[in-house]
Amino acid sequence: MASDRPALSREQVLELHKTLSNWGRFGEKDQLGTLNLITPQKRVAAAAQVRSGRTVSCARPLPTEPAADNQNPVVHLMTGTMTEGYGGDYIALAPHGFATTHIDALCHIFYEDKLYNGYSTKRVTAHGALDLGIHEVKEVIVSRGILLDIPRVRGVDFLEAGDPIFPDDLERAESEADVRVESGDILLVRTGRWTLRDARGPWNPMERLAGMDASCLPWLHERGVAALGSDGVSDVIPTRIENVLLPIHQIAIVAMGLHLLDNLELDPLARACAQEGRYEFLLTIAPLVLLRGTASPINPIALF
Repeated sequence: MASDRPALSREQVLELHKTLSNWGRFGEKDQLGTLNLITPQKRVAAAAQVRSGRTVSCARPLPTEPAADNQNPVVHLMTGTMTEGYGGDYIALAPHGFATTHIDALCHIFYEDKLYNGYSTKRVTAHGALDLGIHEVKEVIVSRGILLDIPRVRGVDFLEAGDPIFPDDLERAESEADVRVESGDILLVRTGRWTLRDARGPWNPMERLAGMDASCLPWLHERGVAALGSDGVSDVIPTRIENVLLPIHQIAIVAMGLHLLDNLELDPLARACAQEGRYEFLLTIAPLVLLRGTASPINPIALF
C-alpha cells in the first residue's frame, strides 16, 4: 500500500525550510512569493486555453450548517426580507479550517518566529498583518490551471481519508492527462473528498484526510508551481511525520512563499476536464480585498 512507504523524518522535513527556501529570490520586500512566477507572458499564453468558452466554479457553497468537518460555520443572517420591503444579508465567517473554500495568505503560518521572506511574526498584529496580507494578491492570480485527478489514475471514485499522495502519483496523473506542470502554473490536486463525504457522511478531517505527502514538496519547488489547491488542505492527515503539523502548509507557505487554496470543489471540474478531453484551462482566483487579512474566501473560475 502507498501508506506503507517510508516517511520522511522530522529532521528531513525541517531541512526543507533551507533547501526549498525562496527567501530573497523575488526581492527583499517581496509580498507575492511564487505568484511572481505568473508573468504577463504566462497569462497571455494561458489565455490560449480558452477555446470552448465553458466555465466551471471550483468553490463550495459557504458552509452555514455545523458538521464534524465544519465546527465554525458561516453566519448568514437576513437584514431585509419581504417584511422590510427589500432583500438584505449579513454574513460573518472565519475562512480558515476544513469547510470554507479559501486562499491562505503568506502571513498565515509561522516558523521560528518568522514569516515568508524573513518577515517577523510581530508583523501580524491585532490590527491585521502589516506584511503579506491577502490584499496583496487581489489582481495577480490568473494563469494556466492544471488539474491532477488522483482518484482517476488510481481507478477509484475517491481516495480514502488519510491516503497520502506521492510525487509519482502526480507524475502518473500528468502522463495520463497528457500535460506537464510548469513554472507559473496553478496546480489543483483532486482527492475526491466531497464524493467520499456524499457517500459516507461528514467526518473530522483533523483526524484523517487525504492529501499530499511531504515528499511532494521538492517536486512542487522544482516545477515552479505558482499556487497550489486541493479539495482538502493539500496536506495528508495524519502527516506520517512525528511532531510536524501540516508540513505542506509549513514549508510551502513559510519557506517557498506558495499560496494554498483549501477546500476547493473539484468534482465538477474533473467531469468538465474529462468531457473537454483536457486537464488544462485558464484559471482566475479573485480574493476579497481584505486589508491585512490572513485569508479570504474565493470562487475560482476555470475557463475552457
